[in-house]
Amino acid sequence: MVTLTIYLLVILARSFAGPCSPNKADVILVYCYPKTIITKIPECPYGWEVNQLALGGICYNGIHDLAGYYQFTIPDLSPKNKSYCGTQSEFKNPVYHFYNSIVSNDTSVIVKSQPVNYSFTCTYNANYLVNQAAFDQRVATIHVKNGSSGSFESQLSLNFYSNAKFSSIKEAPFVIETSEIGSDLFAGVEAKGLSDRFKVVLNNCWATPSSEYFYQIHWPLITKGCSTDSSIVVHENGKTSRATFQFNAFRFRNIPKLSKVWLHCETHICDSEKFSCPVTCDRRKQRMEQTGG
Repeated sequence: MVTLTIYLLVILARSFAGPCSPNKADVILVYCYPKTIITKIPECPYGWEVNQLALGGICYNGIHDLAGYYQFTIPDLSPKNKSYCGTQSEFKNPVYHFYNSIVSNDTSVIVKSQPVNYSFTCTYNANYLVNQAAFDQRVATIHVKNGSSGSFESQLSLNFYSNAKFSSIKEAPFVIETSEIGSDLFAGVEAKGLSDRFKVVLNNCWATPSSEYFYQIHWPLITKGCSTDSSIVVHENGKTSRATFQFNAFRFRNIPKLSKVWLHCETHICDSEKFSCPVTCDRRKQRMEQTGG
């Protein structure tokens, strides 16, 4: 009998529970990740339940988190039918802007809660300078070191590969014997974890005997997206999330007995839904067909 009484009290307490308590704090938290955008607003803003609020006025995908917020997610910057939950994008060189808002559902005949519109923006730079891969040069012996970089930039890496298939990354450092100077080396810049809409474009790549980007002694490999001579082959540029090329192993003349050779690549992240990203080169005139930067 005691147990039954407690059970009835719980039912009565729930039956008298009203709607959520209105929260009038105008706060919005926005997390801009390379592929996903997550937005949080205080729970029950101006008396609205989570299922009454829509992302972009389209997606009712809000959930309660454990910290007193309603959370809404844009799962991919590649929109479905050009608009993922109403997300809009704009490119103002060199920055991509993504816009959206969380709005209340005002479709009923009368509305007793103040309408809300939580607008937010995420911005991403398009251009990055990657220079983490380097040669260690000891007389005529070359050691190649691979590195990683850390926005979009955290997803980029400059790598060396075993062959022209670019299927396996070479572990660093690897040694090229004196007799192998002039042999083919395979390199590329790869972006992982980005939306499919973004393609990697190599604008310029060059080598220096110093870690400084603009050291006075340098050797150009790629200029305006195209190879600087016939010994350099650009395999892919602006077509996928990876841009690849090959060149001959070399050494700088009149260098100290022990030195390094650094490889630098000026990289552009191109939005293929707004621009033509692949780079086209001809023999008489090197030009870039993509207009995104």
